[in-house]
Amino acid sequence: MAVIGGPVENVSIAGRTFGVPQDSEVMIVLGGDQNTVEPNGDGATARIIKEKVPFKISSLSVVIDDDRDDHQFIQDVVDGTDFVDISLSMPKSGDVFYGQGIIIDEIPRSVKKATMELTISGQGRLDKQ
Repeated sequence: MAVIGGPVENVSIAGRTFGVPQDSEVMIVLGGDQNTVEPNGDGATARIIKEKVPFKISSLSVVIDDDRDDHQFIQDVVDGTDFVDISLSMPKSGDVFYGQGIIIDEIPRSVKKATMELTISGQGRLDKQ
């Protein structure tokens, strides 16, 4: 069976659905454990150090519709103090990934392209529903 990639169809943030441009190269870290290997003093053996990492969605461009006041909605989520529901829909596979997260980092908006680039991170894992 062939492996098929494709764009993210849409993202839902705090109950509002945003379109994702076809050429958006979204990067996803599911969250969970991250491993680091550290050598022991004998040089022949090593230890595995496990650390928990939150899920992260980066390079996520979303379509901003001024008629819906999307820019203000996104800013309100950023200004909030709670994790919100996040879900990503993948049209090629039909998969939907869900987690509780918050928008992090700067939120630059392209007025010309009517898009905004987001980075989202959250507690726990981003799980397939």
